[in-house]
Amino acid sequence: SAHPKSMDFLVQEHEVRYVGDGVSTEEFEWAEVHIVLDTSAWSQLPGLANFYRKTDSKKVIIDHHVSSDSLGAEEFKDVTSPATGCLVYDLGCALNCSLNPEIATLLYAAIATDTGWFRFPSTTAYTMQIISELIKAGAEPHQIYELLYEQNSLPQLKLMGRVLGQVQTDFDGLLAYTIVSCEDFSATGTTPVDTEGLVNYCLTLAGTQAAFIAVEQRSRQVKISFRSRTAWDVSKVAESFGGGGHRQASGAMLNGPLSSAVTKVLGKFREMFETSEK
Repeated sequence: SAHPKSMDFLVQEHEVRYVGDGVSTEEFEWAEVHIVLDTSAWSQLPGLANFYRKTDSKKVIIDHHVSSDSLGAEEFKDVTSPATGCLVYDLGCALNCSLNPEIATLLYAAIATDTGWFRFPSTTAYTMQIISELIKAGAEPHQIYELLYEQNSLPQLKLMGRVLGQVQTDFDGLLAYTIVSCEDFSATGTTPVDTEGLVNYCLTLAGTQAAFIAVEQRSRQVKISFRSRTAWDVSKVAESFGGGGHRQASGAMLNGPLSSAVTKVLGKFREMFETSEK
């Protein structure tokens, strides 16, 4: 799927092509090596899975997620790493690649977003050592944060107000969730990509231990993003629907309709809370 508009500054003059909207996988057949970043799951490669299964080109995976399929690729993987960006940094060091401000900015953004701006428990002293080197090389933390999170459009803010106004709780306040329909996008002039990060607001509700946002896609499939506090493993919920991710941050794609998908997700959370499966 397309990146959020807030990430345009990371792309700059580089060409980024997305499968779909007139772009076919045939355009990538010439490549001798295909690198898959930040996932080892077929379910996270919509539109590309069949291509990767059939291609004779070399495949490389750089990833830190526990959820994993056998993609038939060379793997550079460390599930203890807080961010795939850290692994890319380590690879660059091993290959004696030099840092410049552009590369440092890209890696800083990758690591900062993957670690919840360094607040997730997986963040270590080594993570901050990498960040220190990136700042020395020209990454500017205040500017990166401003460009990522403080450039909302008026339609995006209207969508945020609409979505947060629909937050619900269940299981005695342990779970908070919200639902975003195609109607919400039509009413505010936004798209599904504009829901990026909204699930995190649900987890700020006092007493909440887990949260999810259900976002209806144009295809009428439903994208679910899960979040939780340290004690609860939402990757198990995501995996039950063919998705995956981390203990505290995972995702899955379900078939619609929207109401049916939400009911299924609530059922899985009921199982988790009733069995106290953390």
